[in-house]
Amino acid sequence: MEEKEELKVSKIAEGTVIDHIRAGRAPLVLKILGIEAGFPDSVIVAMNVRSTRYGKKDIVKVEGQFLDEEKINKIALISPQATINIIRSYKVVKKDQVELPKRLVGIVKCPNRNCITNSPEGVETIFHTEASAGGPRLRCHYCEESVELAEVELL
Repeated sequence: MEEKEELKVSKIAEGTVIDHIRAGRAPLVLKILGIEAGFPDSVIVAMNVRSTRYGKKDIVKVEGQFLDEEKINKIALISPQATINIIRSYKVVKKDQVELPKRLVGIVKCPNRNCITNSPEGVETIFHTEASAGGPRLRCHYCEESVELAEVELL
């Protein structure tokens, strides 16, 4: 007799499920979503869950919250393979793979301390996505400093 292992996590009625998050990155996703102590809706977090595709992954389910483009872009930066599932009446009504946008405005902090975006003038950051052999990188529009996704500091 073959035994099957199952992960039993309760369903949500209305909201968003973020699946295929890079293992260990669920706390960053919670930060992006603004979820902290006292958050009024149901939040389910599963970390280091077995995944046939990625080995391990994290999952975040948030009742009653639907993501705007800025939050989705931030999730794409920290976990480019993540999927966003919209849930209505306990069913997935839409499932999308996150995509790194070609241009990010006001989302990433420039690592160059001398960049105009880090000065008191308050210039909003702009980064452009570039392909490279080691994976996508971001390049600052103003100072042209390049940064790997793993090193990105979100605003």
